[in-house]
Amino acid sequence: MGKRKMSKSLKFTLCLLLGGVSSAAMAGEKGFGLGRPALPEEVKAWDIDVRPDGQGLPPGKGTVARGEALFLERCAVCHGEFGEGTGRWPPLAGGAGSLKSDNPEKTIGSFWPYASTAYDYIHRAMPFGDAQSLTPDETYALVAFLLNMSEVVPKDFELSDKNFASVRLPNEKAFYSDDRPETEKRFWNREPCMKDCKKEAKVVGRARVLDVTPDTENLAH
Repeated sequence: MGKRKMSKSLKFTLCLLLGGVSSAAMAGEKGFGLGRPALPEEVKAWDIDVRPDGQGLPPGKGTVARGEALFLERCAVCHGEFGEGTGRWPPLAGGAGSLKSDNPEKTIGSFWPYASTAYDYIHRAMPFGDAQSLTPDETYALVAFLLNMSEVVPKDFELSDKNFASVRLPNEKAFYSDDRPETEKRFWNREPCMKDCKKEAKVVGRARVLDVTPDTENLAH
């Protein structure tokens, strides 16, 4: 009796597997009948990223003066009139030379590697609650103003798709491609090194903004 049950169960399982293979084969030939190919205008709406070399930038231009007016109108309520940040909103300017301090300010001028990061993020997600409402010219102007606030460009500067790639931020050289597959490959092995280990683990850095690192005196709680 037990063998007969096992045999029926095995046959049922094989039928399911064969049926699944057959369905997958048919789907591969005919498709699943779901969705449709994306239209060119739909792909274009998603393809809005901007690269450090300027690829992906739309035609346009904007001055520091125009950017200042736009910033005061649409951005200062969160980021402050001088890009210093208000409340828990992040600062966008200042912080030069602070990265090695106990309270580093990661702003456009002190930390970010490329001006394209500013353009891409502002165009994609700002102003908060009204994302992608800025025109290319307005975005160029805002980036120009923020670059001026970080003393990267002069006050009479006009940023455009033509000169964008020539802008260099102070911290660009501190960034480099992830080279761990080459530089750390000799450390990779199946047996972890358990020699010369430290006797005591200590916190050497803290996530100041997120406030997720516990204070030493509160560890007991």
